[in-house]
Amino acid sequence: MKLYYYFVIIIFFLIPNQLFADEPSNWLKNEIDKILMAYQNKELPNENRFLMIEQTINNNFAGTGIAKFVAGESWAAANNDTKKEYIKNFKRHLALNIASMMQGYSDQNYKLSKSKIDQKNQIILIDMEIFSETGSVVVTWRVKESKNRYFIIDLIVADISLVVTKRSEFNSTLKNVNYNLSKFNKILLEQNNESYQKIIE
Repeated sequence: MKLYYYFVIIIFFLIPNQLFADEPSNWLKNEIDKILMAYQNKELPNENRFLMIEQTINNNFAGTGIAKFVAGESWAAANNDTKKEYIKNFKRHLALNIASMMQGYSDQNYKLSKSKIDQKNQIILIDMEIFSETGSVVVTWRVKESKNRYFIIDLIVADISLVVTKRSEFNSTLKNVNYNLSKFNKILLEQNNESYQKIIE
């Protein structure tokens, strides 16, 4: 009888751990599915589809933190109004980029691996394998837990970081305007408008 109770106690403690061990992966799957379902709903006008996707991305990406990192040295020299405008422009730029990437995968099957914790950097890594007729590609999502919820801080495709790539890309343009974030905002806004028009056509 004692052995039976001992067994029950072990199961009691093990089951919750198994249930919640993949909580980050389950959360990420729900958010990815929201984007994919928006693409798969052919009745949605293109503009409405993008706005839904943009909202999902803005809710789940650490947009402000990524924006600061990508701005590099130009961030410190900018005033508050310029910073606010830049964050707004960057979040739309990020949404346009992610939406474009996810559209390419919208009709393919995918599988998420169990989440792994990078103890050194205190981040969660989740691999997403996307299958096609010619093979598969792996996208690694870098997730951070903050204020009792998860945020995506980067994604890696073919060992290339989106955030690091954006920092390098932005730095080239910022260099041309002497790292003036106000002037860069005008360039970024114009790029966003062009990309947005292509999406809603």
